Amino acid sequence: MAKANPDSFLEDFAPRKPAVQACDRPGCGAEGTHRAPKARNRLNDYYWFCLDHVREYNKAWNYYDGMSDNEVEEDIRRSTTWNRPSWPFGTVKPGQGPRRRVNDPFGFMDDDEESAGETRRRQPADTAEGKAAAILGLEPPFTLERLKARYKELVKKHHPDANGGDKAAEERLKSINEAYTTLRRFLS
Repeated sequence: MAKANPDSFLEDFAPRKPAVQACDRPGCGAEGTHRAPKARNRLNDYYWFCLDHVREYNKAWNYYDGMSDNEVEEDIRRSTTWNRPSWPFGTVKPGQGPRRRVNDPFGFMDDDEESAGETRRRQPADTAEGKAAAILGLEPPFTLERLKARYKELVKKHHPDANGGDKAAEERLKSINEAYTTLRRFLS
């Protein structure tokens, strides 16, 4: 009696290779290895094409064909949230938000509610660059070109030759030169 192959029963459970899918283009006998949706409302139902015919199909196929401009816009808006419902943000006006429900007898949070939505102006840092920008009368952000233009303007105004040799103008020019050097190094 011949022994049975112990692995033969596994062949029944092994994944089978699918039959070769032919290209769905009439008259084409090539293998259909690329899928393309049949219609906008049947995106999970596919044609199977060879590479040449799928390229041709994709060039001609328009998902939005037959839709009005408003329908296209609506579809785009829905698809940005994966067709899930969404609600507008920021519909609560200042003073009506959840902070109003907090017991705040000293009014610590009043300032925050009143200034909600406002952009606070940044104060320059107490760094060498911040002080140098203040000397030159510049507010960040500024470019190297803007720095050079402001420097030339101040040098012409405060140069001792333009001020009759005034010592105060000379000292002011020194501080302008130092500030310019600091900011030029910072921006370079």
